[in-house]
Amino acid sequence: MTSPASSTITMFGADWCRDCVRTKKQLDELGIDYTYIDLVAEPAAADVAREISGRTNIPVVVYPDASHHVEPSNADVEAKLRELSLI
Repeated sequence: MTSPASSTITMFGADWCRDCVRTKKQLDELGIDYTYIDLVAEPAAADVAREISGRTNIPVVVYPDASHHVEPSNADVEAKLRELSLI
């Protein structure tokens, strides 16, 4: 089972999830390095995402400061990346 790395952004998601596709596209377009955990390929990782967020919603985006977002808007992600000086 994969657990999030503490020095990078980790995103738990699935290709069938529109919010996941949108957030992944945003991170890609911004040139952000991140680890993508595909919950279809690694279904056991859904338990890790649920432990982090306390919810079953995706995507779960975990930041280097150990904070996280669940189903974030693009504005939420951008604000957090700016707060962390990643963009």
